[in-house]
Amino acid sequence: MFKKILIANRGEIAVRIIRACRELGIRTVAVYSECDAHSLHVRYADEHICVGPAEDALSYRNIPNVLSAAEITGVDAIHPGYGFLAENAHFAEVCESIGLAFIGPTSEHIALLGDKSKARELMMREGIPVLPGSDGELHSEQECLAVAQRLGFPVIVKASAGGGGRGMRVVTREDDLPRAFQAAQKEAESSFGHPGVYLERFFQDPRHVEIQIIADHHGHTVYFPERDCSIQRRYQKLLEESPSPVVSERLREELGRTAVKVAKSVKYRNAGTVEFLLDQDGRFYFMEMNTRIQVEHPVTEMVTGIDLVKEQIRVAAGLPLSVRQREIRLNGHAIECRINAECPERFTPHPGMVTAFHLPGGPGIRVDSALDGAGAVHPYYDSLIAKLIGHGRTREEAVLRVRRALDELVIEGIKTTIPLHRTILDHADFRKGQVSTRFLERLLSATVKS
Repeated sequence: MFKKILIANRGEIAVRIIRACRELGIRTVAVYSECDAHSLHVRYADEHICVGPAEDALSYRNIPNVLSAAEITGVDAIHPGYGFLAENAHFAEVCESIGLAFIGPTSEHIALLGDKSKARELMMREGIPVLPGSDGELHSEQECLAVAQRLGFPVIVKASAGGGGRGMRVVTREDDLPRAFQAAQKEAESSFGHPGVYLERFFQDPRHVEIQIIADHHGHTVYFPERDCSIQRRYQKLLEESPSPVVSERLREELGRTAVKVAKSVKYRNAGTVEFLLDQDGRFYFMEMNTRIQVEHPVTEMVTGIDLVKEQIRVAAGLPLSVRQREIRLNGHAIECRINAECPERFTPHPGMVTAFHLPGGPGIRVDSALDGAGAVHPYYDSLIAKLIGHGRTREEAVLRVRRALDELVIEGIKTTIPLHRTILDHADFRKGQVSTRFLERLLSATVKS
């Protein structure tokens, strides 16, 4: 087992990893930017070291500085969390080359699965159902138009190296396709350093479901009950739950077996998430595989009782998984609300000073956050400030617990998405589990009209 791990991240995920390390008896090193010097993850870690100024490109994304911190502190592994360097194949490759364990998949897996168009091609060869679309990247407007005409509108243009909703454009009319193609290319180049895009048929009212898998070095790969991530805005998830209200036990097993097949097709190792679109007839299609721990991993932990971060660390250390497939049981229902420092009406970032902070409690409630009282929410990083997770014996109980906890959660001094989450949980369609990826769009449209 590792003796010391550097956490190449900040915020709630850094705190989450430190907690897992403490339970495993592993010392931790926190890296931080100048504006994060007094952050919770810095205080919780056994050691800490500054890696640069506030801007993430000069600190948390600065590979030479992060690796220098690892060398100075003598760690034997690095956990990247999510975001920043978590899906940077070059960073993982450098770690491998200098003998540092990268707690995640190999650099080869990150590069292969990070190219969404290549991943599509691979899955098609493996017989995995994929959304109808282009065969690989598109290099011209004419090529894009020909594929769109074959598929039929609406279509969606996607960045090959995409993630987080960037580099994506939905097109409903042929006349709008050239502009969408150019815009997606430009955003892909700006966000990911690669302008490649591909095309898929756009489904109007699908559900977004995903399967968490973990694979070790001993031939074992397991899957966990699905997470439903259909509540999202501009492809950014806002609320997740497990299990999905519409997935049967039979479909769950089929999704799980397919996710394991995806992982085994590339000899994947460590934690990953296979994402699917589920149409109204119950057919599912592979979208992509994320090669990291997900923001929403706590809902899986709540319904299975399995610590996914600790499993990540064990696998990276060469140990076998602590569980087998037959031991993974679905227990109750869990819902996670992502509490962001944003204006809930316009979704614009709202950093500033938190003047009052109070966490909810009671049965079945968990909050993952790096806030511990009054302090600053900085404008340089992702707007996520807390994840409120509720667990119940039934979906109804989980909804009621999360709704009650939202009323107890106090964050003053900045605007947050707490009011929006209350509105979502109060909506009759959500209560009945009748949602799609367009649920929030319609909800906000109805709110504006009223």
